[in-house]
Amino acid sequence: MTDVESKLPQDITPAPDAEPLLGPVASELARYLASIAMTAAATVIAVGIDSSVTIPNLSLIFVLPVIIAGVSLGLGPSLCSATLGALAFNFFLTEPRYSLAVDDPANIWAIGLLFVVGIIVSAVAFTSQQRATEARLSRRRATLLQGYCRDVVAADNTKTIVSVTSRALATLFQVPVIVMLVTEGRVVSLEQVGDVEPQEAELEAARSSLATGTVIRSGIYPNLASRFDFWPVETDEGRNAVVGLAFDPDDRPSSPDAQIDVVVRILALVLDRQHARVKRDARPSD
Repeated sequence: MTDVESKLPQDITPAPDAEPLLGPVASELARYLASIAMTAAATVIAVGIDSSVTIPNLSLIFVLPVIIAGVSLGLGPSLCSATLGALAFNFFLTEPRYSLAVDDPANIWAIGLLFVVGIIVSAVAFTSQQRATEARLSRRRATLLQGYCRDVVAADNTKTIVSVTSRALATLFQVPVIVMLVTEGRVVSLEQVGDVEPQEAELEAARSSLATGTVIRSGIYPNLASRFDFWPVETDEGRNAVVGLAFDPDDRPSSPDAQIDVVVRILALVLDRQHARVKRDARPSD
């Protein structure tokens, strides 16, 4: 293979998760507006019921938008709905009406209890939604890893093995990825997915990761200039590799090592198998 350090290949990055049409700020605003709209609807319903029939636990109507917001919109909108629900109950349904003043001490307790219940429900609903989201993400990652194992084992040459690995990691974490084959300290093959071009400082960090057999984190001394985290891939046959992922510093996964270690171990085994196959094929037949 030729030395590619001076000519790094570029690739097309896979499409990331769809962004909101008007951007994250508009999306955040829309979630809060939705929670306000649900609380307003609950207020209209509560006032309508109160004008026709007396119900002692009418304040529980305001818990419904809190639950819906906690499950579908997030913790912030859910707390917003809880706060607005307590204020709306006080303003429209306690004496004196259409005022935030409270004459009856019992109503103070009712309003405070509604607010506390709203906060508790918000936290419970949000936590349940987070766990469901994490479970879906774990299932998705497990499916992706199964697909990677199938595809990389079926690969019949080194270039395909490296390409499948880089694309699998890019899909798994939705970040730019590079996978490099290194021989005697030289990068002899590099597969890149994403628009982050590795620089000489990052190539040096990759070599350091492989030389020391340790994970090298970006932005940490002595690799302050590196944008990639690097994982070494050490094989028995000496065909070593380095895997690099360019995580967003503001959106770094809490524990990516478990999934990446699986990919690294599989890649090492497949590279060893491919090296053994090439040696076997190159052996002169009797």
